[in-house]
Amino acid sequence: MKTLLVYYSYTGNTKIIVDMIKDKIDCDVLELKPKTPFLIDDYQEIVDEYQSNESTKKCVEIEAINVDLNDYDKIIIGTSVWWYTITPVVREFLKKNDLSKKKVYAFATNAGWLGRTFKEIESYCKLENTLNIQFTEDWREHTYLTSDEEISKWIEEIK
Repeated sequence: MKTLLVYYSYTGNTKIIVDMIKDKIDCDVLELKPKTPFLIDDYQEIVDEYQSNESTKKCVEIEAINVDLNDYDKIIIGTSVWWYTITPVVREFLKKNDLSKKKVYAFATNAGWLGRTFKEIESYCKLENTLNIQFTEDWREHTYLTSDEEISKWIEEIK
């Protein structure tokens, strides 16, 4: 089975977990990027802006993806949590791509407020397995609180 790891990481915390997965699983990696980069330097200001638009499930245009999803049997989705759900960048990817015939796994990075993140992903595709990865409240520390053992066990389960 061929695996694709798809993610968006604004602060770098989700990328830390992507690198851990990439070290243990033979997979291709697709970093999602907004077509117009977020210019605000204040992470909380960006998250707050999208929180105010959450009722409409606002998305952002993303750069074209350079992979053929038909080439993959497994998809791993990595997202940070913005106001208790997925980032607008990941939402746009899920809205635009049919993953119904794939085995889909997801992980979310957050400071303890997972909310409805996995439920929203499941509104677009069936999830096989998920992992909530908690970081410290100060995202600039890049320090996760979830144990290495728990993360490694989850990665092993999806190999």
